[in-house]
Parts: sequence; C-alpha cells; structure tokens
Amino acid sequence: MSESAPTSAETRRLAEVARDRVRFEEEALELSDQVYRVARRLVGSREEAEDLMQEAYARAFRSWQQYQPGTNLRAWLLRILTNLNIDRGRRAQRTPDMQPLEEGDYFLYNKLESTLGDENPDEDRVIERLSQNSVVEALAEVPHDFRDVLVLVDLGEFSYAEAAQILDIPVGTVMSRLHRGRRALKQNLAEKAVI
Repeated sequence: MSESAPTSAETRRLAEVARDRVRFEEEALELSDQVYRVARRLVGSREEAEDLMQEAYARAFRSWQQYQPGTNLRAWLLRILTNLNIDRGRRAQRTPDMQPLEEGDYFLYNKLESTLGDENPDEDRVIERLSQNSVVEALAEVPHDFRDVLVLVDLGEFSYAEAAQILDIPVGTVMSRLHRGRRALKQNLAEKAVI
C-alpha cells in the first residue's frame, strides 16, 4: 500500500503555513534588541541575559502557532521571557547555594595557622575558647539588621518567608542579610577564638 501524493489544496495549505512561520520568525527577530534589553535588566550578567533570550526565542519558535497574528508580538515575547525568568528563579531557590569558597571563608583557619606557627590547630582548643558568652558577644557585634535575620532564621528556625513577613522586608533581602550576617558572625567568632 503506497502513500498517496498530497493534493494541490494540501500543498497550498502547507506552503501557506510555511510562509506564516517565516513571517512570524522574521517579525520576532526584528524585536530581538528590545527583548535583550529587558532580559539584561532581569538578570545579573550579559551571559545570563543571552541565555534567557535564547531560551525565550526557542520557546516562542516552538509555540509560534499559539501567537494570534495582529496582536502585540512584543508583549507576547516579553511574557515568555518573564515567565522563563520566574521559572529560573524558582529553580535557583530550590537548589542549594553552591558558591565557591572565598578567602574570607578561611579566616579562622588562616588566623589560627598564623598564631600557632607549625603546630596543627586543635579543634578542642578552639571549642574551649568559644564559650557561650563569647558567642553571645560575637552575635551582639553583628549589625542590627543582620542580627535580626540571623536570630530568626538560624536560632528561631523560621523560614525565609516567615522571617520576611516578621521583619516586613522582601525574601531576597532576608537571604542577603543572612549571608552577610553569617559571614560577620563567623569573623567575630574567629577573632575571639584566637585571642
């Protein structure tokens, strides 16, 4: 059983669909500068903006038939871009923070090594030096805004969202202050451990 050749009506319809797709792609690509400018403002780096824009165009080209000709193509593309950025943010929130260690993260080790010379730092000695009072003192030296977040999230075991609601600040601010507060507390504790 052989396949029948397409009729002239089917051929015309396929040619029309192909023309519509080419027209859509050309119009969408004419807006690429505007889409990139929005992407650049949504993310932190040029590379991320390029990736986001590429992802948005790939999705737009896959779903081009969902676009209603005669409506605002720019708005349609920017909605795709924005939704992708929201999805990226959600994925990033669900994955653990995998930032590389910085020199400041080795502060305690470096400080102990410099004061002890060639001796190996003894963990028990550090623990003995850090009494509960010195932890409370080190926490008291952390700036107020950072200390509030540290207390709520690390000691009170509130979620980021709960801490944000309690302090009446955005969740992103909670995360930023927590990171900076932990770093300040770590440095304060390191200084008390080697005194």
